[in-house]
Amino acid sequence: MRVIKIGTRSSQLALWQANTVASQLNHLGHKTEIVKIDSLGDVVLNKPLYELGITGVFTKNLDIALLEEKIDIAVHSFKDVPTKLPEGIVQAAILKRGNFNDVLVLKSDEHFFANETAIIATGSLRRKAQWLYRYPNHSITGLRGNVITRLKKLDENDWDGAIFALAGLSRLDLLPENHIKLDWMVPAPAQGAVMVAALGKNEELLAICKELNHEETETCVTIERKFLQVLEGGCTAPIGALAVIKEEEIKFRGVLFSPDGKNKIEFSKTVAVNNATDLGEFAANYILDRGGKKLMREEINIEKEILVYSTKNLSTDQSNSLSSTIGVSMSDFITVRSNRLKPVVVKNPIKNVIFTSQNSVEALLENFIPSELDFTNIYCVGRRTKRLIEKKIGKVTHVENSAEQLANYLESDFKDSEITFFCGNKRRDDLPTILTKKGITVNEVECYQTSLTPRKLEEKYNGIIFYSPSGIESFLVENKASDTVAFCIGETTGAEAKKHFRNVIISEQSTVESVIKSVNEYFQDK
Repeated sequence: MRVIKIGTRSSQLALWQANTVASQLNHLGHKTEIVKIDSLGDVVLNKPLYELGITGVFTKNLDIALLEEKIDIAVHSFKDVPTKLPEGIVQAAILKRGNFNDVLVLKSDEHFFANETAIIATGSLRRKAQWLYRYPNHSITGLRGNVITRLKKLDENDWDGAIFALAGLSRLDLLPENHIKLDWMVPAPAQGAVMVAALGKNEELLAICKELNHEETETCVTIERKFLQVLEGGCTAPIGALAVIKEEEIKFRGVLFSPDGKNKIEFSKTVAVNNATDLGEFAANYILDRGGKKLMREEINIEKEILVYSTKNLSTDQSNSLSSTIGVSMSDFITVRSNRLKPVVVKNPIKNVIFTSQNSVEALLENFIPSELDFTNIYCVGRRTKRLIEKKIGKVTHVENSAEQLANYLESDFKDSEITFFCGNKRRDDLPTILTKKGITVNEVECYQTSLTPRKLEEKYNGIIFYSPSGIESFLVENKASDTVAFCIGETTGAEAKKHFRNVIISEQSTVESVIKSVNEYFQDK
C-alpha cells in the first residue's frame, strides 16, 4: 500500500495540523508518514526556483518540497497561505473549521480596562488596527515566535495582555483560564481552517484528499479569501473577513482598517447560500469604491496647515475634491446595519411609500430583489436617494431636499389615506407626526439600525464635517465642542450642531459634494 508523505513545519501547532490530517487519512485506510520541512536545507532542489514557478516574498519551503515531489501533500494553516498558489499546486482539501475567534490572554486580570492606558502585545497588523480602533489610548507592542514562545514572552514582560488565535491555543491545550474571547474582532480570512495542498497533476491523490474536504468550510473560506485577494493588490493591510452559514444563508462581514487603527471601512451582507458566488469580490469592490484604495496606499500625507476631520469615510474622489491646502482624516462615527425584514412586508403591492435616506433603500434591497418591490408612488428626500431608487426600484413620484419639505408637500398634495415609511431606528424628522395630524395612516417599517461608534480625536482640527445628528451625538461622546468649525450636510444636522458649536456652516444641498464645497469655500482665503 502506498504511503502518503505529509509535509509540515516542525512547530507544535503545525504538527498538530499534520497529525490531524494523518489521522483522518488513516481512518480512511491509507498509510501516512510525517515529513518535517523547515528550511531549504531539508529539500534537495533538482531545478532552480524560477523553473519551479516560485518567485516573490511568499515562497514557502513546503511548496518547494511539494513541487520537487519530496512530499505528496503539504498541510498549512489556511490563513497563512497566499491567495495565489505556485503553478502546479492546487488546494486539495479544507478540513472542518475550528474556532475562528481571536482571544486576549491576560497577564493577570481585566482590571486594566479601567485605566487610561494599557499595553497589549501582538505581531498582527490586523489585530493591532482593530484593537487601536476600539481602544485608541492603548499601546501595542510587537510579539513574534510560535505559540509557546509568545506565551512565555507575555509571562516575562510587563504587558497587560497578548492577542492569540483561539484555535491555536485550544488545539495545543494551552488556553489559560484568564482570557477574554474577542468576538467583536473580525478574524483573518480563513482563520481556524486547515488546508491540504497537492500537485494538480496527481489525480489519484486529489481524489483521496477530496474525502477530507468539508464543503461548508470550503464555501465560507473561499468567499473570505476572494475578498482578501481583490483587496490586497500586493499591499499589506489590516484586513478581516468572516463568512458563516446558518439555515441556508451566508452571513458575511468584511473590514479594512488603516494601519494605525484610526479609520475603518466595513461591509456586511446576508444572502442565500446558492446566491453567494461573487459575494467576496462584491464586498471588496464595495470597500475599494468607498475609500479603501486610500487606506491601502499606507502613505504618509504631507503636513497641511489646515486639517479637517470627516465623521464618515469618504470615497477617494470625494477626499480628492478637497482643496490641496486641506488635509483630511476620517472615520465612521455611526454604523448602519440592515434589519432582516419578513417577506410579508412587501408581499402585496404598496400604493404609496416614503424614503428619507439612501440607507433605507439599501436596507430594503438587501432583503428583497427589485422585482419583489411593487410600489405605485414613491416619495423621497435627496437627489442621491432619488437616483438610487430610480436605478434599482422604479420611478420617483416626487422628491424634496428635506424631510420637513416633503412632509409639507404631502400635507397639501397627498390625496390618499395611507402611506408606508421605510426608516431607521433613530428617525429624527416629524414627517409621520405631520401626516398623522392630517388623518393619514403612516405605516413605519424600521429597516435599518444606526448605532454610535465614538472615538476620541487626539489631534486638533480646524473643522469637523458632520452628516447627521447621530454623527454629532457620537462625536460628543468622546470629544468636546470647541471653537472648531462644524460643517454640516443640511439643515437638520445644522440645527443639532448649533446646540453645541459656536461656528456652524451648513451646505447648500444635502449631499457630500455640497458639504465638501462649503469646506473649500470657507478655507479659501484662510
